[in-house]
Parts: sequence; C-alpha cells; structure tokens
Amino acid sequence: MLTFLKAQAASVTATAVDFFVYIMMFEVFGVWYVAATVCGTISGALAHFLLSRLWVFQATGGKIHAQGLKYFMVWAIYLLLSTLFIFLITDYLGLNPIMSKIIVASCLSISYNYFLHKKFVFKQ
Repeated sequence: MLTFLKAQAASVTATAVDFFVYIMMFEVFGVWYVAATVCGTISGALAHFLLSRLWVFQATGGKIHAQGLKYFMVWAIYLLLSTLFIFLITDYLGLNPIMSKIIVASCLSISYNYFLHKKFVFKQ
C-alpha cells in the first residue's frame, strides 16, 4: 500500500510538471493544445521516471538503460493514448482542453501507469 501511495505522489508531482508546461505553452505562448500536450507529457515523464526509479520503487539496482527503455515503451503508448483521448474529448465532446487533460491524466495514471511501472518497468 505504501508503494501505491508513493507512486500516486510521484504521479501528482509529475502531473504538476506536465500541466505547468502544458498551460504555459497553451495559455501563455499560444501553442496548439495537441503540441502542448506532447511537450507537457515529455516533461512529466522525465520527472516521473526519476521519482519512480529513485523513490517509489527504489530500483537503483536495475540498469538505468534497461529501465529507461521499458519506461519509454510504456510512456510512448501513454503519450499516444493521452493525446488521442484529449483530442477526442476536446473536439468531439466540446470540453475545454485543460479539463480534457485532467480527465485523461487521472484515468490513465491509475488504470495504466501504476501497474505497468510496478510489474514491468521497475520490477525487481
């Protein structure tokens, strides 16, 4: 249970990084919301990988390159799913892009990321 709580804290932190970059690009610099989603997701992924490896799963015994490759595979699918769902929810349901991102990030964090990180990426 502690690992799950730490994973959620790491996800919240990474999401804060993701959202900060996304909002700055979209709201402040006027970048298209899909491109801002990609940039935010990349920033959040870097923060999340480091937090997960060092703090959540304490997986420093594993080779960082192997973990990084596995993380990248999981993350790349997350990026595609996140971008697709944010686009669909925004364009077809008419929700605000920021609200769409909140919904998608919340759903994917719990249903997708935690289990794959625990059982595949940082498995010891």
